[in-house]
Amino acid sequence: MSEQTQERGTAGRRRVVVVGAGMAGVQTAVALREQGFTGTVTLIGAEPHQPYDRPPLSKAVLLGKAEGSAFDVDFEALGIELHLGREVLGVRPGDHELDTTTGPVPYDVLVLASGAEPIRLPGTEGVPGVHLLRTLDDAERLRPVLARQHDIVVVGAGWIGAEFATAAREAGCAVTVVEAADRPLTGALPAEVAAPMAAWYADSGAVLRTQARVERVEPGAVVLADGTRLPAGAVVVGIGARPATAWLAGSGIALGAHREVVADDGLRASAPDVYAVGDCASFPSARYGERLLVHHWDNALQGPRTVAANIVGGPSGEPPAVYDPVPYFWSEQFGRFVQYAGHHPSADTTLWRGDPSGPAWTVCWLRETRLVALLAVGRPRDLAQGRRLIESGTPMNPELLTDPARPLKAATA
Repeated sequence: MSEQTQERGTAGRRRVVVVGAGMAGVQTAVALREQGFTGTVTLIGAEPHQPYDRPPLSKAVLLGKAEGSAFDVDFEALGIELHLGREVLGVRPGDHELDTTTGPVPYDVLVLASGAEPIRLPGTEGVPGVHLLRTLDDAERLRPVLARQHDIVVVGAGWIGAEFATAAREAGCAVTVVEAADRPLTGALPAEVAAPMAAWYADSGAVLRTQARVERVEPGAVVLADGTRLPAGAVVVGIGARPATAWLAGSGIALGAHREVVADDGLRASAPDVYAVGDCASFPSARYGERLLVHHWDNALQGPRTVAANIVGGPSGEPPAVYDPVPYFWSEQFGRFVQYAGHHPSADTTLWRGDPSGPAWTVCWLRETRLVALLAVGRPRDLAQGRRLIESGTPMNPELLTDPARPLKAATA
């Protein structure tokens, strides 16, 4: 707690304002109460809906199997003030004040949890039938598209593109996925690991076109750079996301190369009494020796506990909480459950467990003899054991590790 905050009131009267009502924002508010914070907690969200979870949007909500995915949180009982449908326009750290569409909001401690926003395909503004899939409203607009079994073109073969293509095929739509790179998941996984996943598209009845650049989108069609014209009753764009931080312009809060908030190992931003968590923030990882920007659900779930601990503060003399997780995410696509833990770029060895042409296999990345990351397809036990081995830094025996019949925990040196 800074001297400014101490001057503004005792711990019991402090006002924490959280910007963003997604997973990271909601969990920060809840964690503050769970950790004994008794001051005011205000949660501000730009969308008018009750705060909701995003992963079901590309699955149950999109297919009409669920009406929504609202968090099971009793905000009133927890004494959390909700302000929904309220856009935050800026922040003045020197004044400890937010600017919003309904007027200024003072704070003693501010938590930035504004998430990420999808990258739009240039030239598609105002073109009918072009969709993104990030919000509940996006999913609601896409549900009738799938129900009418349109020909659908998905732009981008990343995680969200694959998940949407899966749902569209399940709904009976004809699906073509176009990807500018030479393989799916470029930038997320090495070529040799992503290559086996390309076959999953054809197995599901979807068409995957790689090295295919979109020249333009017209009503009812996507035109590629080579002149190919793809019929499209709807176009879904999934070419990535970026931190939603444009509203911080002029605030003096330090942003990184991807326009994310640069947080320290306790998730503090550069301005006094400001924290940042979830998709909008990067943090230094001592485990991996670099700064990480993690756009996944588990990061938005885990980070808030560190933020809350540092706002509440521990006993005198206790060091601040440090955030250095083993990143984790999962994806359900084309009938397969894909899980990833860790961070592989620093690895010097890649080892396989199982046949990548089969239904279940794992890739392990080691640095020297220690596991730093793994990708598990249909092998959840590998993931669970591997995640613990990454956390502990246990040396592995590479020869034992490549035996898919041997539990990972029994493949140590």
